[in-house]
Amino acid sequence: MHPERSESNLDEQRLLKRNLLIMWFSNFFVGGSMTMVLPFISLYIKTLGNFSETYVQHWAGITFAATFVTAFFFSPVLGRLGDRYGRKRILIALGMGMSVSLFLMGVVETVWQLFTLRLFMGFFAGMVSITQAFISTQTPKHMAGRVLGTLQTGSIAGTLLGPLIGGFLADSFGYALTFKGTSAIILISVILIFSAREHKLKPKEDKKTFYTRIEVIQHILGNPALATVLFISMLIQVALFSIQPILALFVSELHGPENLAFISGLAFSAAGVGNLMMARKWGDLADRKGYLNILIILLLSGAAIYTFGAFVTEVWQLVLIRFGLGITTGGIIPVRMAYIRQEAPIAIQGEVLGYNTSLRFLGNIVGPVLGGFLAGSLGFASVFIVTSALLLISGLTLLAVTRRMHLLKSGAH
Repeated sequence: MHPERSESNLDEQRLLKRNLLIMWFSNFFVGGSMTMVLPFISLYIKTLGNFSETYVQHWAGITFAATFVTAFFFSPVLGRLGDRYGRKRILIALGMGMSVSLFLMGVVETVWQLFTLRLFMGFFAGMVSITQAFISTQTPKHMAGRVLGTLQTGSIAGTLLGPLIGGFLADSFGYALTFKGTSAIILISVILIFSAREHKLKPKEDKKTFYTRIEVIQHILGNPALATVLFISMLIQVALFSIQPILALFVSELHGPENLAFISGLAFSAAGVGNLMMARKWGDLADRKGYLNILIILLLSGAAIYTFGAFVTEVWQLVLIRFGLGITTGGIIPVRMAYIRQEAPIAIQGEVLGYNTSLRFLGNIVGPVLGGFLAGSLGFASVFIVTSALLLISGLTLLAVTRRMHLLKSGAH
């Protein structure tokens, strides 16, 4: 190896480690900020007028989903802009927009104003996926799973701590001031991103630097496994989000009203703890054993574990199952990102990740609606059964596509 090339590789590795550390803390603050205010949106709506419980529940759901609706349409656009003009600029703009949106939520006087701002914030909600693209394009393929798994732990850690910090601030200083405090935390992320240095690995396999939107879609559809991985992103989110709106109600049925908020929070957070423990390890394993192989194992394992949710009779069983689900699903996001890093040229990775994020947000919208309908019509057990079925379908579909690709390659040789 030439000394100049070796020194260049060392410089790239140092830069990657520095940027990874910056983006880890950025994702930690963004993940925490996004979840700090979610637990008390319904309580905040109550303070805006003299409303009935039905009205509050109705608008809490609509207001919660509003951000995902806008983000669904806008995420691919953000990814494309990042590919063309640089992701650091996009991240700074997104952070500023999110910070302003959250600050204004702290001064609203009507539910309609809160809803409008939640809708507006969807334009900036793809911040985490842009940081993934930022790191992905400077990460060698052979270590993408481990690096992106490490990055994922930042968002998970923030998401776990966010509700606790948000609840403490809301109880101590009020809801409006908590929104303003959350806005300030997002600004910390923006300051961190200013210190990052954007860099892309020189593509060896593809010298093309610009793709039209049609060419990007053709690239996705021309790769059956990549298209399947993107599509099952939606199914996975439907499965994971189907239980979230009715989790507290299920805990109440199992445990009763005593310490309901604490026990519900424990059941909710159990999956996040499992995620945090295993995200990096699954990514590292996938680097060595193959991304599709590990992704299939995770999906089928998650389906098997969540099936037991239909038969729980005690809260500790539910917490254990949620923890097990977190262990399996903890690797799905970094392994999926690493596979996209492997299959998508560097010049279009932001846009491809944008489509992936868009489909995930669609799942975030469909999941709670489906879960609420199933629980109300067929009982809580049906939610776990349908969730398991969706994970099983995702795993078997990816397995079938992977086997078909291997057969086609064998035939070609």
